[in-house]
Amino acid sequence: MTARAAGHRAVPLARIRALILDVDGVLTDGRLYYNDNGEQLKSFHVRDGYGIKALQAAGVTVAVISGRRSLAAQHRCRELGIERVALGVSDKGVALAALCASLSVRTDECACVGDDVPDAAMLQSAGLAIAVADAHPQLLRLAHRHTRARGGHGAVREVCDWLLAARQRRRRT
Repeated sequence: MTARAAGHRAVPLARIRALILDVDGVLTDGRLYYNDNGEQLKSFHVRDGYGIKALQAAGVTVAVISGRRSLAAQHRCRELGIERVALGVSDKGVALAALCASLSVRTDECACVGDDVPDAAMLQSAGLAIAVADAHPQLLRLAHRHTRARGGHGAVREVCDWLLAARQRRRRT
């Protein structure tokens, strides 16, 4: 689904070489759970994981940039083979630029998925800015596209499916 674009036109899905994800509110539903020992627990959707693995197999780099430090996120990323993980990031725009430089990928070849205001700088720099369905209204206004699914409820799988379908269409032409 298309939303109002953020100051620049979205690049075609088939040109995306890297997918950059926030964690809380994108890979999870945004709620934080703590047990009696103060350990943080997060819930991740298994279909998002399948989409990530399929996208990686198709040659698209998947990375994470998150404002929070989380052992649960580290474990999930390791399980999914996501090697580029930046946690505890205060400026996601700067982190995206550094990530792109390390990957030799231009920011306009990146799709970034976010859910709240701290993700704005990252989305404004991306070639394709995506907000999850239940994102903050400010982010929905910045995004080129938004998902039908809420964060933590298959939104990442939806984005992976868009990118995979575009790559398949490009191969057929």
